[in-house]
Amino acid sequence: MKNKQAALIAITGGVAIFGIKLLAYFLSNSVALLSDALESIVNISASTLMLFSVYISEKPADNNHNYGHQKVEEISSMLEGLFIIAAAFLIVYTAAGRLFETPRLLELNLAISVSIVATIFNGGLSWFLRSVALKSGSSALEGDSKHLLSDVISSAGVWVGLFVVQLTAWGFMDSLLAFAVSILIARMGLKLVLKSSSHLMDEYCEKEEEKICEVLHRHKSKIIDFHNLRTRRHGNQIFAEMHLIVDSYLSVKEAHDLTDHLQEELREELPAIRLTIHIEPKE
Repeated sequence: MKNKQAALIAITGGVAIFGIKLLAYFLSNSVALLSDALESIVNISASTLMLFSVYISEKPADNNHNYGHQKVEEISSMLEGLFIIAAAFLIVYTAAGRLFETPRLLELNLAISVSIVATIFNGGLSWFLRSVALKSGSSALEGDSKHLLSDVISSAGVWVGLFVVQLTAWGFMDSLLAFAVSILIARMGLKLVLKSSSHLMDEYCEKEEEKICEVLHRHKSKIIDFHNLRTRRHGNQIFAEMHLIVDSYLSVKEAHDLTDHLQEELREELPAIRLTIHIEPKE
């Protein structure tokens, strides 16, 4: 399954899920269910942005972008986080207007049943996007998958709260639930923004550096030492560079063959890595 096809499925599924959630709101007149539906608008917008970023990221490297276009996925992920935060504020605004009213909640049982159907679809879509993201290494698909999973969790919270409203007849709980959902959504958006911005700032890749050191230590008999190991993430690729100290009596070909062997072994364990090695001789 290609990333673009997965993104198209996410958009189509998002539109269908939004329609089902909106039906749940009209059936119940619950602002908590309305907030749940409004989040689906964000899902659709984010999935559309994800499709665009996946299309751009798959373009090959060119004269203006020597390392490719994969970083656009990080930009997409950050914008998605900002959209999510904006949706949280919209939910707060909607719920605040009804906090001191006593809304007449209608067919809650039927509405919750409809919402559960939408959430099952949402969970399946999240699982599907995550499985594609794990195979392709796409941060945009991974971000959308986590977004949908958080939507599933917040929807479950809304159901529990609405059952409480039914049992207690506390109408204000409907708005309080919407506030709680908005906090969960805002937190999720903030985490996406922080994660994508750290990648855009070329934060080092801890796990990949540990794996590089592990591979180098397997060849201690052939190398003297290494230093200046640096890594950075570029979309679904990892760029790394390092200085490798070898015996000065090695010929150019022997040193070249050694670096080729190290790079090939690393690619077998980390297919996304692009390692550049600078050779330094030492007596």
